[in-house]
Amino acid sequence: MLAMFFWAFVVGGLICVVGQLLFDIAKLTPAHTMSLLVVTGAVLGGFSLYEPLANFAGAGATIPIVSFGNSLVNGAMQEANQHGLVGVLTGMFEITSSGISAAVVFGFLAALVFKPKG
Repeated sequence: MLAMFFWAFVVGGLICVVGQLLFDIAKLTPAHTMSLLVVTGAVLGGFSLYEPLANFAGAGATIPIVSFGNSLVNGAMQEANQHGLVGVLTGMFEITSSGISAAVVFGFLAALVFKPKG
């Protein structure tokens, strides 16, 4: 079990290091970096490479933003197999709707409690 925690920490940390390097070295904005990480997860999921990584690293691979792209692709592919082209759009939102809703609600509540800059 200790090895499972170790590899989750290492893989999750490496994903974060890649994001930080994109900020510091490539001088990408946070939006560009986040988009790139989501697309990377989507591509890995599309080629069925993300699932073995998630099985190996556990929460180290399923918590970071990269897994959101993987979830989008998995949902789209599952629904496309069942409902065709319409399933591509509905599947993405069906699988990820709870995470998106939570982000909107908690972002709104944080804006009520704290004074946002901007």
